[in-house]
Amino acid sequence: MSVIVFGSINLDLVFPVSHLPAPGETVVGPLLRFEPGGKGANQAVAAARDGARVALAGAVGRDPLAEHALSGLRSAGVDLARLAFVDAPTGCAAIGVDAEGRNQILVAAGANRAARASQVADQDLGPRTVLLLQGECDLGETAALAQRACDRGARVVLNLAPFIALPRETLAAASVLVVNETEAAALAAQLGLAAEALAIARTLGTAVVVTLGAEGAVLVDAGAEVRVPALPVPVVDTTGAGDALCGVLAAGLARGLALPAALRRAVVAASLACTRPGAQAGLPSAAEIDAALTGAFTAR
Repeated sequence: MSVIVFGSINLDLVFPVSHLPAPGETVVGPLLRFEPGGKGANQAVAAARDGARVALAGAVGRDPLAEHALSGLRSAGVDLARLAFVDAPTGCAAIGVDAEGRNQILVAAGANRAARASQVADQDLGPRTVLLLQGECDLGETAALAQRACDRGARVVLNLAPFIALPRETLAAASVLVVNETEAAALAAQLGLAAEALAIARTLGTAVVVTLGAEGAVLVDAGAEVRVPALPVPVVDTTGAGDALCGVLAAGLARGLALPAALRRAVVAASLACTRPGAQAGLPSAAEIDAALTGAFTAR
């Protein structure tokens, strides 16, 4: 099986600072790092590093930022045949990271809003495909692709990050919904439910994963709840942790793992991503995930 990601591609401007600014506050840091990013790109790289065959459909600008934004995808061997170059500027994010690894993120969508569902052909979608979606591209295009993939038998993993209010039928088309606690609360409010994974899963008839930061994640599938703890690791930067989880979850499903086993692997990957700086730079390899699963990994 293969993984197709329809999602955002950004250039990240990373500002390491002593503390994150309050409203109206200016915080001066020692340096600035330029790194490839975007949720779609990060998740595609995460899946590829875990050994999946990955293609990404998205859009970048015809500007000097584009090649830098694509560099991590190219290094990871992600298939970019479905990439569009458009007149809008390449997406960009400003990320502040404090001494405890916490972050604040501002994103300019730019070219990401020009990505179209039609970049993924019908023949790309089927029972041997895992389609991975997020919330940084056009809502209508994301919804259309999710529904088309579901209709053709593909397995759809939908990460509602940042939260987007998709139609209920689109949410129900997902095989797996992945949300953090804030996104789960927003989704529950949209559906008129209590902010609980079980209530969301029962209402939509789909598996739901709620990520819990340092506490790991909880999965509700067919009414059964599985809690997966995070690894106890020294936290350097949490920026790419959620994307590591989503990408490795999709990779695990593509290699045929059952959902609980795929989530366990994904939570381990997210934990490891917190031990080093950067979004794509911090994503672990399959060997590192394997070592951590057997207790043999040492954070570097």
